[in-house]
Amino acid sequence: MLEKYHIQVNSDIYALAKLQGWFQQFQNLLPKPTWMQCNLVLVEVFTNVVSYAHEGLSEETPIDIEITINEIEYLLEMRIWDFGEPFDLQAEIDRAALEAQKSQEFESIDDIPTGGRGLMIAKTVADDIRYETLPDGRNCFVMSKNFAKLI
Repeated sequence: MLEKYHIQVNSDIYALAKLQGWFQQFQNLLPKPTWMQCNLVLVEVFTNVVSYAHEGLSEETPIDIEITINEIEYLLEMRIWDFGEPFDLQAEIDRAALEAQKSQEFESIDDIPTGGRGLMIAKTVADDIRYETLPDGRNCFVMSKNFAKLI
């Protein structure tokens, strides 16, 4: 069985509470560790869209989020659309990985530069991630995650 769920929120960090409330519905459809990991990726990517992709755009700029759960193949797919400038996902992940290596040399966690950690989390959690630029001018972050059968 394939189920699709969609929500549209404004490009406003305060919309995160609404988004988190919406994501609660998946707790009973996914194993708890999978739900928690996907929730973390959702928060990180949404925050990146608001903070970076939509920087300088109106708070009314929409962010569409779609979750598809395939209960037969035990696969979750998350799509998050933005109106920001396209970027090279792999290059950003590589840059963040390099920064993470450098961060081991810092004396305090407060000294670690921000930026890219959300993508590193997504890369670690996901079985596959990609970032596509669409003909309508939007970009789409896509994450696929396999999960175990619920008992």
